[in-house]
Amino acid sequence: MHAAAFAALGLAGWRYQRLPVPPELFAETVRALPGAGFAGANVTVPHKEAALALADEATPAARAIGAANTLTFREDGPIAADNTDAPGLLAALPVAIAGGTALVLGAGGSARAAVYALREAAAREVAVFNRTRERAEALAAALGARVAAAPEPADLLVNCTSVGLDDPDALPVDPRDLDRVGAVVDLVYRPGGTALVRAARARGLPCADGLEVLVQQGARSFAIWTGIDPPVDVMRAAAAREEDQPRL
Repeated sequence: MHAAAFAALGLAGWRYQRLPVPPELFAETVRALPGAGFAGANVTVPHKEAALALADEATPAARAIGAANTLTFREDGPIAADNTDAPGLLAALPVAIAGGTALVLGAGGSARAAVYALREAAAREVAVFNRTRERAEALAAALGARVAAAPEPADLLVNCTSVGLDDPDALPVDPRDLDRVGAVVDLVYRPGGTALVRAARARGLPCADGLEVLVQQGARSFAIWTGIDPPVDVMRAAAAREEDQPRL
C-alpha cells in the first residue's frame, strides 16, 4: 500500500521494505537504519513498547499509550516515536463511540492504543478483558479504563489479541458474547476475514477489520515521513489486493 501511494504521488526515490527482526536484535537494528538510508519505520508486535523505549523523543500520545508503531529518523540524529494505531483505529470505527461503552480484548501495545483512542474519543466507559488479569489491571490504571472479569455487553468490541492470526477459525470470545455487542473491530486481518469478523457480520453487526485499521494507521505514518497526505483510497485498494500472510 505504501508503494502504491509512492507511485501515485510520483515519489520515485521512496521504498517501503519489510525487515523481520527478532527481539534481541531490535534496538541494534533500528539504530543502524538511519545510516542505511531509512527515513523511518513502522513497528509491529512484539516491538511496539521497545520502540518507545529506544526513541530519543516521543509524542504525548505515544508516551501516554506506552508504545510506538512509527519511528522517524531525523537528519540531526534523534529517533522520534509516534503512535498512529490510535488515530488509525478511530478513523476505522464503524460506529460513533462518543458517549458509548467499549470492551477491549487484550492488554498489549495495540490494546493500550485502543484504550487511549477510545478514551480520547469520549467513550463513556472502556473496559479491558485479558486472560492475565494483572496486565489488564496495569493498563486500566494507566489509561483510565476498567477491568472486566469476563466478556461483557458493550456498544463496541475491539479485539487486540492475536487470536485469529494463526488459526482462521479461532474466536477470542464465545460466539454468544457477540449477541451482546453493537459493533466489532478486529485488529487481526487475513484474506477472507477472521472468524470474529465473519461471525459479527453474520449477526448484522457493523464491523471494521484489521485491514482498514492498517490502512488508516499506515496513511498517518506515510504523512509523518513524507510530509504529504497520501491517497488513502489508493492505499486501501492496494492493501485489498495483497495476499500476504495474516498480520496484526
